[in-house]
Amino acid sequence: MDQLIINANLREKRFALVKNGEVEKIYIEQPGQQSLVGNIYLGIVEKVIPGMNAAFVNFGEGTSGFLQKDKLSSYVLSDKENKANIPLGSYVHQGEKLLVQVEKDAAGTKGARLTGVIELPGENIVYMPRGKYIAVSKKADSSETRARWKEFASQVKTDEEGLIFRTESLNQQEEVIIRELDQQRSLYAELEKSASGMKKPGLVFSRDYFFEQALSALAAVKNGTVIVDCLEFKKKIDLHVPEGVELEFYNGKEPVFSFYKIEPEIERLLKRVVWLDKGAYMVIDQGEALTMIDVNTGKFSGKTDLRDTVIKTNIKAAVEAARQIRLRDLAGIILIDFIDMKNSGERDKVLKAIQKELIHDDRRSRIVGFTELGILQLTRKKTKQSVAETLTEKCGTCGGTGQVLSSETVAYKLERELWEYKNSDYEEMLISATDEVIRHFSGEADIHKLRLEKALGYKIKFSVSDAARPFFEILQAGASTEQDRTKAGH
Repeated sequence: MDQLIINANLREKRFALVKNGEVEKIYIEQPGQQSLVGNIYLGIVEKVIPGMNAAFVNFGEGTSGFLQKDKLSSYVLSDKENKANIPLGSYVHQGEKLLVQVEKDAAGTKGARLTGVIELPGENIVYMPRGKYIAVSKKADSSETRARWKEFASQVKTDEEGLIFRTESLNQQEEVIIRELDQQRSLYAELEKSASGMKKPGLVFSRDYFFEQALSALAAVKNGTVIVDCLEFKKKIDLHVPEGVELEFYNGKEPVFSFYKIEPEIERLLKRVVWLDKGAYMVIDQGEALTMIDVNTGKFSGKTDLRDTVIKTNIKAAVEAARQIRLRDLAGIILIDFIDMKNSGERDKVLKAIQKELIHDDRRSRIVGFTELGILQLTRKKTKQSVAETLTEKCGTCGGTGQVLSSETVAYKLERELWEYKNSDYEEMLISATDEVIRHFSGEADIHKLRLEKALGYKIKFSVSDAARPFFEILQAGASTEQDRTKAGH
């Protein structure tokens, strides 16, 4: 039985989609990291860069957004021949005010990606006031169905408008679509009116992204239950719960995610190692530019031979990799280093396994194929932060690398710094250092420390630091004292 478990009673909002007892999707939205995707702003063009065929737009959210030429409504609506070769300045100019919508959130030093072709999503259609485009859901059962809806769209829309018919629209009456279209037109007219009264760049329309994502997950619930721990959210989603699906309010003492065993699943999504059957495992390393997934057999061995082991492990890894990509919301370039396969037939089996699993993903992905080194390349559209990016931050100790200098390396660095004071007027150096650094520096029975003191011409005294990483700091250089100023001297 399917379950959609929604935790919406606190500032951090989350939901989990569970199918056949296995978590299929986890979505987390924190107040400080809410996606701007779909929000509409009044923007002012700051720079027009012909060489990039793009403009930078101040839309009131700190870092300027990036707006490409083919995302300008003036470009889309243009009927000029060979318009792609017409200079950017013909479509946009510096200081121009225009409505823009966020297509992709800012990431790192990159600003948000914007579009001037506004989309207003409804239950049945996506309305584009200046989109000049007609499309029908790919899930339409026949080319005749698509042709019928396209003909209908050409009759009800203006030349400038664009319409996308969602899957939900395919079984609706035309009157329902026309009524929704009129509502979307009225909404856009209100947005234009609001924007015209604004003097500075800023937000014009904000989407309830969490609610929209929850509705998307709800569409995947078949003959199951929706569990919500917030009465207000329960009332809001109640109107959209289909027949055959029960809606329950959870008011237990234990947090809803803990009660339904979702918290341990979230913790697993933050770990590098993902265990497969029979001791095989994957290691997932997520970076800013790409994600690398490395497959290892571990203790798994097939019943027949090594090749049997390899192909079975790789197929299991392909299925689980697709699931982890979906759960962790990984995006951008993704490389999967499977165990070496000898021929194209084995690779095809693995390819089919991951393709079959990616069908369940609501985010667009593209499998590029295997490289000469046997690494599978794929890309997945990024619209928001991954689970790890949402829940974690860079380590203050290692700077986000996952590594720190070893105690031995830091001890050698201290030795080099002390050598700079050779034959100085100082009689003694007082140094704060972690215990392991002191041990490596001094050696057994202080043999290295005594040798260095003799060579440098001054005494070395230590105080023990409780720093979280291998560390030293020269606290004082000066005349020697008879009093031992160390917490742990040598």
